[in-house]
Amino acid sequence: MQYPFRWPYLVATAVVCLSGTAIPSGATDPDPTPTLYGTPGLIEMPSARTFEDADLVTTLSGFSGQTRSTLSFQITPRLTGSFRYSRIGGFQPGGRTLYDRSFDISYQILAESGTRPALAIGLRDIVGTGIYSGEYIVATKSFGENVRLTGGLGWGRLGSHGGLGAPFGTRPPLDYGLGGRLTDDQWFRGDVAPFGGVEWAVTDKLSLSAEYSSDAYTAEEARGLINRSSPLNVGVSYRFDNGTQLSGYWLHGSELGFGLTFALNPRVSNAPTGTEPGPLPVRPRPSRASDPEAWTTDWTVDTAGISGLRQSIAEALAKEGILLEAMSLDARRARLSIRNTRYEAQPEALGRTARILTRALPASIETFVITLVTAHGLPSSSVSLDRRDLERLEFADADAIRATVEVSDPAEQPPPDSMPLGSRFTWALEPYTTFSLFDPDSPVRAELGLRLRGRAELGNGFVLAGSAKKIAVGNLDKIDNSVTSGLPQVRSDISIYNTEGDPALESLTIAHYGR
Repeated sequence: MQYPFRWPYLVATAVVCLSGTAIPSGATDPDPTPTLYGTPGLIEMPSARTFEDADLVTTLSGFSGQTRSTLSFQITPRLTGSFRYSRIGGFQPGGRTLYDRSFDISYQILAESGTRPALAIGLRDIVGTGIYSGEYIVATKSFGENVRLTGGLGWGRLGSHGGLGAPFGTRPPLDYGLGGRLTDDQWFRGDVAPFGGVEWAVTDKLSLSAEYSSDAYTAEEARGLINRSSPLNVGVSYRFDNGTQLSGYWLHGSELGFGLTFALNPRVSNAPTGTEPGPLPVRPRPSRASDPEAWTTDWTVDTAGISGLRQSIAEALAKEGILLEAMSLDARRARLSIRNTRYEAQPEALGRTARILTRALPASIETFVITLVTAHGLPSSSVSLDRRDLERLEFADADAIRATVEVSDPAEQPPPDSMPLGSRFTWALEPYTTFSLFDPDSPVRAELGLRLRGRAELGNGFVLAGSAKKIAVGNLDKIDNSVTSGLPQVRSDISIYNTEGDPALESLTIAHYGR
């Protein structure tokens, strides 16, 4: 039996063979552009690359009446998992739309190094309805800094065009029922077909790609949903400064497609420190000989002066996003409790507080004891700093300063005087949105309204909090709760809550936090 497009098989083989030649890997390794399936790859075909470890990548893509929303997670440096929710218009009998859930997994067996290509094995749609079911083995190799070639062999959907035979036996008929079970009896069965392609990073933001696809879209063509006149796909992708990627494609010789990708990594802060305006400079004290009056302790009996000092420090800290919870002063020591509301790194809040104290406190005070307070009003740790070290090491590196700092349990320090700075009650009135996803009858439902919430810190770790909402528009009350399983209904009654609960008291709690 003759198969068309045998040249791609030669290309795929050549990619693997050429990967053994002495051509160095690229000097740079930008993140891979997700495919229309939201996985690392070319356009529709997978590659052997991975996302950055712990990356959480969301992709919205579509073409020819199909949309795919995919959430991919780099579980380990080599293991990638993807959950996908797809819509295929007109796929079901009577021209009804199919809403489908699927899960993919891939593992990078070998990472690219030197002259060796990256090698990966993957399973697509392993526990869904099997609409996208396919398996593959793929290799990817870098040539120079900007070019990557990919070649692989696919089964299932990935073996439906240009098949070379069934080396591991025939593929049994797909009987997915309601889905949700492993289709392991089909894995790597049936025809195997080659696929491959090339990526060119024109710049660090713009990339071009072309691929030979081994997916024949048999079911879609049979239903008249797509006109697949060519196995060749081409695409262009642009990466914005914030990491968002926008892609456009020309698919199968007849279709326009798009892809939009957002990525985040829980290991990388979205609000890195060091980007804010610089802190105030440390103000060194005059020497005792040059200004003996500055070192006097007479200020300790000036009650009005101390009160004004507290207030000025509180105001200076507030400009830095730091709340002064309490403060005590004596002739040689200042004790403060602060709450950091701005900085990702607590040491930055500590440093800015200490700098402000050098500018505001009398010269006789030698030691600052700063206690960090959590969002629930609990002291977490106390840091003692010698004022002379701050003056001496203002421009030193972090290690030098860290060596002079003493960290202790707040319980070991005398508590600062209570210093209420106004009400501990906060409230907000704000809009809200709520979504219901993946209902087969209506994949996306939503609700929009107003939410009133409040929070009161009662002291000693007690917090009173609550929220209420009023629906403006939405259709969450339309969810069908006619369940006939005989089991007690829990979440199935959500439509009743949305119908009867308008307005609704969502929560009202009193909690005690301790350590």
